[in-house]
Order: sequence, then structure tokens, then C-alpha cells
Amino acid sequence: MRKIVHFVHTSLDGNIEGPNGEFDWPAMGPELSAYSFSLVERADTFLYGRPVWEMMAGYWPDVESISDDPHDLKFAPVWRSSPKIVFSRTLTEPGHGARVIGGSHLVEEVTALKAEPGKDLLLMGGASLAAELTAHGLIDEHHVVVHPVVLGGGKALFPESAERLELQLLESRTFDSRTVLLRYGH
Repeated sequence: MRKIVHFVHTSLDGNIEGPNGEFDWPAMGPELSAYSFSLVERADTFLYGRPVWEMMAGYWPDVESISDDPHDLKFAPVWRSSPKIVFSRTLTEPGHGARVIGGSHLVEEVTALKAEPGKDLLLMGGASLAAELTAHGLIDEHHVVVHPVVLGGGKALFPESAERLELQLLESRTFDSRTVLLRYGH
């Protein structure tokens, strides 16, 4: 069975975006970039919630015209050619080769995706979709990269919940003498 791997960047104070939606703070050094590509290589489909999808779709299709970062230039063709699934109740035509899963049968649809043949599924970023999938036991690994910035508010990595989430630390490591990976499983 395929795994769902959640790969997300967070600030030291636990936010995935700043108080005004800022996402200009993650730094992709060479070691972190290499690690992210190792995750991409083990997956054959990218998963997104609608807010992250809108950010990605606004950046990656034409990134070569706005960035000369080596990570960006290497990832852009991979992003464009990879299958992408967007989870949304409102979006119908995502473009860029993506398809939408949106109904009220999220658990059944994701369970069916995991049962399909293929490589792992990489859920990139986000909080709401990740929290919902985690609550149903559908995420197998969380790869949380902590950046040395305090945003002072914003969107929390894990939204408030009435239930405690117990995770097992599988690995921790430092990248580029700057960021720390915390890899958790259930």
C-alpha cells in the first residue's frame, strides 16, 4: 500500500505562514533541497489542499522567469510533469495537469488512492487537509522542517483539536546548519 508523506515547513513558533499569509521565510539550502528531492523521488503524485495549490500554481508553471534559484530550476519541470491532486470543495478546474477530489467522501477516496499501485503520495504543505487526513489515520509520515524564524502568529501547523495526537519520532537531522527536520510516524 502506498504511503502518504506530509512534507511541510514551519517556523520555530509552529506556524506554516505568517500573520498576513507570508511564506517568504523558508530557506532551501543545498542539503534541504537534496532531502526534498529524495521525497519527490519516492512519490509519484503530489497532493495539495486548495490554499497551497493556489500558491503552487501561481509560482511553479513559470518559475524560470522569476527565479534563478537552483532548487527552483530543478524542481519546476518535475512539478509540471508530475500528477497532482487538489482537495477542494470549491475548485473545479485547477489546471496544470491536476485533478480535483472534493466530495464528502474524503476518507474513502484517499483510502482508495493509497490502495492504487504506484509510489508514495506526497502531501506538500498545508494544515487543514493534513489535520483532517491525520485525524483519520491516513498520513503515514510527517516530515516537518523547522526554520529559525519566529513569525509571531499566523496559521498553525496543526489547528486546535479536542483530541491529542500522539506521534513517534522516527528521525531528526539538521540541514545546512540552519533548519531541523523532525520526521514523525504513527
